Amino acid sequence: MTNDIRNARLSDLYEFQYGTGNTIENIGGDYPIYGSNGTVGYTNIYNSEDAPVIGHIGAYAGIVNWASGKHFVTYNGVICKIKNGINPRYGYYSLLNSKLQKNLRGSTQPFISYDLLNDVKVYLPDRQDQDKIASVLSALDFKIDINNRINKELEAMSKTIYDYWFVQFDFPDKKGKPYKSSGGKMVWNDELKREVPEGWEVNELRTLIEIQRGISYTSKDIEGDGVPMINLNSFNLNGTYKAEGVKNYSGKYSEKNLIKNGDLLIAATDVTRNAEIIGKAILVPDYYTDSLVFSMDIAKISSNHLPVSFLMMLFNSNHYHNYIKWFATGTLVLHLNLDGVNRYVSEIPPSSILRMFDEFYMPIANRIYNTARENNELSELRDWLLPMLMNGQVTFN
Repeated sequence: MTNDIRNARLSDLYEFQYGTGNTIENIGGDYPIYGSNGTVGYTNIYNSEDAPVIGHIGAYAGIVNWASGKHFVTYNGVICKIKNGINPRYGYYSLLNSKLQKNLRGSTQPFISYDLLNDVKVYLPDRQDQDKIASVLSALDFKIDINNRINKELEAMSKTIYDYWFVQFDFPDKKGKPYKSSGGKMVWNDELKREVPEGWEVNELRTLIEIQRGISYTSKDIEGDGVPMINLNSFNLNGTYKAEGVKNYSGKYSEKNLIKNGDLLIAATDVTRNAEIIGKAILVPDYYTDSLVFSMDIAKISSNHLPVSFLMMLFNSNHYHNYIKWFATGTLVLHLNLDGVNRYVSEIPPSSILRMFDEFYMPIANRIYNTARENNELSELRDWLLPMLMNGQVTFN
């Protein structure tokens, strides 16, 4: 330890070492494998336990993730071994507060080095204050984690019901029994080359929806204050809404550019390598009260025939995504040909079934979005407290 315990270095908290190998032969097991930014699989061996993992090399170099329990860290990550007398969670928040991404080496392939990690200055109070600081920040992170788990379960439940009703065709019949499993009549459809429930229509979406692109903007339009603008950064990789991705737009717009709570938006641009976001859908959350616009990177879908709940689940289904991604072209940035959306042929359930699903899904969607908003507020509070607590600006009596 240093002589002045309140002015220390990361080397006083941790021993750092790079992870082991880029390939794991022992795939499958109970221990998560951590690369540069989160889990990439599971194995039956481990080389770290209850500790942060730092991205070592590449786009996620310097990113810090907390890994609970036993886990395996590949060469793309840095193993952090906490020293005796240091609260492990306090050490984790010290890493977060160090902003390691600002001090990387390399230009074409950024990486983080041992000398950088060891020399970063940190505030290190006595163990009692470490425990108090870690307790405050961990309580916020714990609540965020619980909310994320709740939303994950709600999203999984919604997907299960959608698949059960509209893929397996076991929606409730007039007697409340699963339609197809209970012997409901199925008829062959030549266009789809499969059977569909009797009475269901089969149409291209172009006959049932309208598509509108958002506003084109420049960097100056989003530098200052303005109306909230939902944009590509408002989409998580799994197709869910990301509240912190909203920008403020100060440019010109008309009434047709406005969107409201419950409107359906799809990603028309994608910067991921595997077209993970392209065509995915989100609903505008119900907590916006002022004017709201949307960017050119996304499109609004409206329909007088189909509820947004059905379209939302359709656009986020695996079978639809496997179809629509082939209508995206580009090298570094993918752009969706919206005619692909119009040309998609789908089974159209009767209005009574659609209404029943809408009554089930919309309360869940609103719960998911409000929980996500709460997480955003908790994250902002944690990020506001973090530097003050970790730099000694705020202390405990």
